[in-house]
Amino acid sequence: MDHIPLKRPHFFFTTAPLPCPYISGRLERKIVTELSGPDAEVLHEALSRAGFRRSHSIAYTPACPGCNACIAVRIVVEGFQPHRTMRRIAQHNATTIARQVPARATAEQYRLFSRYQEARHAGGDMALMGFYDYRSMIEDSPIDTFLVEFRSPDNTLKAVVLADRMSDGLSAVYSFYDPNACPSASLGTYMILWLIDESRRLDLPYVYLGYWIAESSKMSYKSRFTPLEAFGPGGWQPLKFDEKK
Repeated sequence: MDHIPLKRPHFFFTTAPLPCPYISGRLERKIVTELSGPDAEVLHEALSRAGFRRSHSIAYTPACPGCNACIAVRIVVEGFQPHRTMRRIAQHNATTIARQVPARATAEQYRLFSRYQEARHAGGDMALMGFYDYRSMIEDSPIDTFLVEFRSPDNTLKAVVLADRMSDGLSAVYSFYDPNACPSASLGTYMILWLIDESRRLDLPYVYLGYWIAESSKMSYKSRFTPLEAFGPGGWQPLKFDEKK
């Protein structure tokens, strides 16, 4: 982890064990800390480079006894080359309009978020989120956070990604999209391609994708964006597919 001079004491806590949402039969625990005050931006940068993720004003990393399945991954922008399917996805979305907006929740976004949760994650905790919960997820950030809205030419909202700006990249916090969109649009993939292009435009070396879990089909899409680096005991290292757990 980067050395950072903090202006006040900082504390880390371990959560109680809860059922793992990704691997059946396992328990998850997290190390968490609050991102607040004058140190929030600097602390977030250092923790992100040490494999932590942000949710609201909290930074966390898995600390599950006997399990290291969650691997923090980031795309190396300079080496990324879209394969044929990704080029086809980009072409399919050629008329999609992407617009960066402040991290402010709207009723329109929430309606799309609710439809996505109902279709893709029914029964999960996020499917139970009301508008004020959604607004908290979007707006409770002590750092430089923004939204990208993706719209069709008739201004229909198709997809949204919440992302953090960092000095070495963009971090994808959460994304959702119209579950009834044409499957060939692959809006989830398209949003990551947009973040890669934006990072390249800004001359930023990485796109942080959060945790990848080999045993979770929900995470499989992340392995398509190569080259990937994974955070481990030796810091960030290239993730080789034949070495994945």
